[in-house]
Amino acid sequence: MTTQVSRESFGMLDDGTRVDRWTLESGPGGLRVRLLTYGGIIQTVEAPDRDGTRGQLALGFADLAPYAAHGGSYFGALVGRYANRIAGASFTLDGEARTLTPNDGRHSLHGGPGGFSRVVWEACQVDGGVQLHRVSPAGEEGFPGALDVRVTYTLSAGALRIVSQATTDAPTVVNLTNHTYLNLGGDGSGSATGHELRLTASRYTPVDGTGIPLPGPPADVTGTRFDFRAARAVAGAYDHNFVLDGGVYAAPRTVAELYDRRSGRVLDLSTTEPGLQLYTADHLDGTLTGTSGVPYGPAAGLALETQHFPDSPNRPDFPGTVLRPGETYRSQTVYAFSVRPRA
Repeated sequence: MTTQVSRESFGMLDDGTRVDRWTLESGPGGLRVRLLTYGGIIQTVEAPDRDGTRGQLALGFADLAPYAAHGGSYFGALVGRYANRIAGASFTLDGEARTLTPNDGRHSLHGGPGGFSRVVWEACQVDGGVQLHRVSPAGEEGFPGALDVRVTYTLSAGALRIVSQATTDAPTVVNLTNHTYLNLGGDGSGSATGHELRLTASRYTPVDGTGIPLPGPPADVTGTRFDFRAARAVAGAYDHNFVLDGGVYAAPRTVAELYDRRSGRVLDLSTTEPGLQLYTADHLDGTLTGTSGVPYGPAAGLALETQHFPDSPNRPDFPGTVLRPGETYRSQTVYAFSVRPRA
């Protein structure tokens, strides 16, 4: 079935910049996704449950103003230039020290305070979806090189595909992801920690109290609460990078499955990336209210962020994130939704 694509105004920022909302829909009652040109934000993800009732699964706001005011939660956002943390907001590239803008204590998080999640992107319709584009100027948040970025969202057969590409005019570091929080029971339905998760990850990166990976190799998940190789319920707080078996792939391979027994909804997640950050959103304290009108408490949704590892620019033992002129950064992630019948 052909994906229907439409565009509408979603308001204006304080400086008068227009923000549009694009809707991708794969037929009546099927998967429907709405995304914003502000921050490349996925505002809503609507998918049917086992009874065929379509529900809204993504944490987010009904209006533009809360996105601008509460960007630190990164609801649905496209984050970069560097997703996750860079220790001390600095790294050395080709012998030259680079200083970034800190926004997470002394660290840089998700590209800094003016990262990709805080800007308005150019948008154009493509077959089955929409493509966002911008050129991040050299020196933005301290990152070297002008970075030309295109991120394409397409919908087909119950799946949302995100394809990211970037080129640069000077050596730099790149690590992009999407920061959508999902609750397969529906936005506002309560905690998502009862969801059952399976990950193809035999190792994870232990971190210090500020989220920076500790020295040494990734740790074995065996016998720890980080072992999701067999599906089990998510319980407790997580903000950790899981090392996906097999490393970087040329084409997406299935790395995660998330299941909600109440609704029957299943998310199969595929990616080319070597890592996945599981974040249980424990910073949410009821002060933010989403599209459902229900305040968000801890673990109102789970973020499964496909990416390279945190602090890789300072860790030569991690998969590399350096992009040089003449090279093209590429990343793909696919969110495929289905249902399981009642047992």
